[in-house]
Amino acid sequence: MFTGSLVALVTPFKNGQIDFQKMKELVEFHIKNGTSGIVPCGTTGESATLSLEEHERVIGEVVNFAAGRIPILAGTGSNNTVEALALTKHAKKVGATGALLITPYYNKPTPEGLLRHYKLIAESVDIPIVVYNVPSRTGISILPETVAKLAQIKNIVGIKEASGSIDQVTQILQLCDITVLSGDDSLTLPIMAVGGKGVISVVANVVPADTAALARYCLEGNFEAARKCHYKLFPLCKGMFIETNPIPVKTAMKLLGRINGELRLPLCEMTKEHENQLAGILKNYGLVS
Repeated sequence: MFTGSLVALVTPFKNGQIDFQKMKELVEFHIKNGTSGIVPCGTTGESATLSLEEHERVIGEVVNFAAGRIPILAGTGSNNTVEALALTKHAKKVGATGALLITPYYNKPTPEGLLRHYKLIAESVDIPIVVYNVPSRTGISILPETVAKLAQIKNIVGIKEASGSIDQVTQILQLCDITVLSGDDSLTLPIMAVGGKGVISVVANVVPADTAALARYCLEGNFEAARKCHYKLFPLCKGMFIETNPIPVKTAMKLLGRINGELRLPLCEMTKEHENQLAGILKNYGLVS
């Protein structure tokens, strides 16, 4: 259901408010450039600093902007199961294709707690669900054995794997039949080489066509062409993390004239040193003169 390059969409702001006109332009940009799906309200979309009302509106508006032309995998996760359930119900109501749910952060649930969290939501809302494992953000990593148990629930269809471990991905795919999507741009090629089906990408905000090409070549089994894409993309992928995501990607988009780069506290603008470094990466890629 979810394969290829899905973009972890940034949330554009203007004077502290969400810029929905710019968001509409970004959705059109991705449709034109071959992106396979749009993921609003993830980490890259600064979901942690969106109010509940803003979160719901962003999902609804992105679904409206897409108008059925591209799948929408809505970020609906929370460390509060009741809140995650409410957001997932809303995503279903407004017509999202599926829901991406991060493992609950900060409260660090046990494997049994994770199992119950996802099982409750999946059994309460008839919508395809993708689990999101990003231990660097949440403080826990979901075990492959837990993923295998979750995969037995009919509407838990995938996992976004951002643990940085190819071993983890391999173990998951050995234990169960679930779609694995890379959560690290620089690991898309190796993850797809062991059986992953795509990526939920930060760098696709900057170069959607190239990211889509990498995923497409991998899905076709053309790993020679995929490697060429990987080597080209690699410096840009690493550049997206020289400061906390989404600071670099929003800065890159500002330098390319796509958005104003505005962030919400506690995130703030990039240091001048890092911005110059990022500008050099964009120049070497051929994106700016």
